[in-house]
Amino acid sequence: MGEEPEVIELPRRDLLLLRLLAEGLSPDEVACRMGLSGRTVRRRVRGICDRLGVATPIQAVVWAVRQEMI
Repeated sequence: MGEEPEVIELPRRDLLLLRLLAEGLSPDEVACRMGLSGRTVRRRVRGICDRLGVATPIQAVVWAVRQEMI
């Protein structure tokens, strides 16, 4: 019997960040919209990628879309 896939949940702010990236905004534009620094956005994106086990922000966006989270 196969293992149950791990359920990964992301905070609303991380989902918003991914949604804005999916809309084509740059990390600096996302930062401006969210009231964060560009450095904070880049750090959060790296953390999201690590949590999801993906290498790039695009892969994180694709993952969130496939999971119907954004």
